This record gives sequence, C-alpha cells and structure tokens, in this order.
Amino acid sequence: MKKIMIILSGAVLFLAGCAPSIGNDEEVVQNKDNSKEQQKSIVSSQRLPDEDYRTILPYRPSASRGVITNQMGNRVDIDEMETGLRRLSKDNFDPEKYFFEEGQYITSDMLYNWLDTYPTDEMLNQMKESDNYDETAIEKAKLALNPPLDEEKNLTEETASKEDYENNPKYLTHILEQNFLKKTDDNKVELIGASLGIALKSEYTFEVDGNTYHKEISKSKMMEKGKEIAQTVLERVRNIEGMGNIPIMIALYREEDQSSPVPGSFVAKTSVKGDQASINEWETITEENVLFPSEQGKEKYADTQKLVQNFSTRIEEYFPDYVGVIGEGFYIDGELQKLTLEIPLEFNGKGEVIGFTQYTYGLVEEMFQDYYGLEVKIKSNQKMESLIYQNPGDDEATVHVYDS
Repeated sequence: MKKIMIILSGAVLFLAGCAPSIGNDEEVVQNKDNSKEQQKSIVSSQRLPDEDYRTILPYRPSASRGVITNQMGNRVDIDEMETGLRRLSKDNFDPEKYFFEEGQYITSDMLYNWLDTYPTDEMLNQMKESDNYDETAIEKAKLALNPPLDEEKNLTEETASKEDYENNPKYLTHILEQNFLKKTDDNKVELIGASLGIALKSEYTFEVDGNTYHKEISKSKMMEKGKEIAQTVLERVRNIEGMGNIPIMIALYREEDQSSPVPGSFVAKTSVKGDQASINEWETITEENVLFPSEQGKEKYADTQKLVQNFSTRIEEYFPDYVGVIGEGFYIDGELQKLTLEIPLEFNGKGEVIGFTQYTYGLVEEMFQDYYGLEVKIKSNQKMESLIYQNPGDDEATVHVYDS
C-alpha cells in the first residue's frame, strides 16, 4: 500500500522519518567540563534513523560557528563534510554509547589564524615597520597553515605574479571539529573523544591584476600537504584544555570546485589514542559522489547511468516538456549506497502535483532496487513539491506531498 502524507504548510519535516517526541524518557544531565560554566542539559531518548547520535539540549552551537560558510565556496561540500565526518566517526565513537555535540574547543579566532597563508619574511618586515605594529598580530600570523609565497623572492600579495600563486597554492580551507560525550555515574556528561575533518582544495582560485585564475591541485600533492597539516593541527589541539588526552579521529576531505553540482569526498582517515600526539598510519577512504548523467557516470557506473536515463525517459512520457532528471550517486568502495534524483517541473495546481507524484511512485516501485537508499525530489520554482524516499531494505517507498 502506498504511504502518502500531506505535509502542512510551515511544518518541519525530518527526511529520515517523523520527528521524535520528547517524553518522560529524557534525562537531565550536567556538562562536566570544568573549564566552562556547568549547566543542566537534556539528553533525548530518541534518535533520527539516519542521524544515529543523540544530542544534548539545550543545543550549543560550534565555537567556530559560521567559519565553514565563509571558507568553503560550495554548499554541497559543506553539507557532505559535516554529515560525512559524523558517518566516519561511528567507527570510533559508538552511537549506542555516546552523544554528539558540535565542536566546542577550536574557536573562530583560532581557525581564521590557522587557515591563513603563512607570511614571507618581507610581509613580516612590513608588519613590523607599520605604524600599527603589533607583536601579537605577528605571532598570530605565524600560526597560518597554508604555505607562504616564494620565500626566495621575498614576495608580497601585491608583487606576486600569476605563476607565483600557481606554484604556491592554498591547500587548507577548513577544519571541522565534532565532539562525542558520555554520561557519567553522577548524571553528568563529559567529553570522551573528538573528530576533526580537514578540508583541502582540489582547485585553487586566485586573483592577479583584477583577473581570476584557477589552478588544479593533484590528489597526491593535496594528500602530502594534508597529512603535514593534520600533524600540526593534532599537536595544537593537544594543547587545548580538555583535549589533551582524548582519542581523536582525523579525516582528510577533498573538495570539488565551486561550481560542481556534486560534493567532494573524504579520502583518508587516521585514529590517534588519547596518550598520543603524533600520527602513525593513514587509512585510505574510497568514497565518491557521482553526477548522473555525466561522462564520469558513463565511464565508471554505466548501469546506474542507464537506469537514470531510462527513468528520465519514462518521466518524459508523462511530462513531455520537462528539462530532465538530475541524479547524484554516493558510492563506497565502488558500491552504490544512496541515489538522489531531482525532477524540476512546472505545475498548474495541486492536482497535477499529486497525480505526477503517484505516477513517479509507481516508477520507483517498478525500476529501483532496495539495497541502496533512494530519494526522489520533485521541485517547482526551486520549491519542494513532493518527496519519495526509501531506506535500504524497506519493502516500499514513503511519499510526502507538501501543502503550500
């Protein structure tokens, strides 16, 4: 039987399922971090199926809130980095035992200093000769983790050429911290571990004399620099109060270019024990997000490309004037984990939306397998009209039709 729901205007929809109710099973706990003001918190007994980790209420935003949106140019990369780091963390921090909280230790000021470009000697001399000379500002400038412009030429940003920028690109874009906590016997929560995601560029964009240029960064060079940066970040994090002796998982994320319709992916990770301040070995991660239809999709995943194209053809039988289905496949070790399909259309009324959604639901039941997750988003004028989704192993898909 088809499961179709009408979502009332203004309601909040959790795509993974219905919103969990907050009832008597909640626990009131205290944050045990002695470096911060203690406060009572609520731990919900419910979890969203795709989220897995329970969270602490009242919600505390990250200590570096907003930095990621200023540093990463592609919204799809931001979303994938945040959700992907949480997914990778499950191997280190069991969702059945621990709670999730956004990073509370690496602050915005720290991050902006770390994400900058290290100054050349010429730049440092200019800072010292400035009328606003500030020794503290110089020390902060030396915390930058992106490599300097050519030291031998004593360049500044004003004197560097296009070739100078190409030879000395910025690699590091962002460092994302996520915290994991456990409840103690005295009904408090304490930090037991953290994950750090390090975002690295696949393409460096820079400007010289009013012109914008792009420099591709090879994966091998990105990995080399990323591992060096990760070691330095770990050493610094170990000096932050509260993070000196906890297990830390670190993962390297390779961004896509700013115009890409699909995000990049995590490429490597490592785990560091609580008593360690050095990284030993890295584990390769083989994840990727693939656009359909595309040349990459045709070459690497021809069966999925053909499936998306056949689905698009069947949609065209119902709506001849539509512009085409856009697909995104998420793969781990070459195996499809989730397929997201977006159908942009123009509708003349709610009846059309419901009728088309029913037709599309039938195609989903007929054409797609249940061993991977599936989302079909039906949109009109950038607004979601309806959603069809199916989790791996589900007998049938679920449908939400939005009432606007």
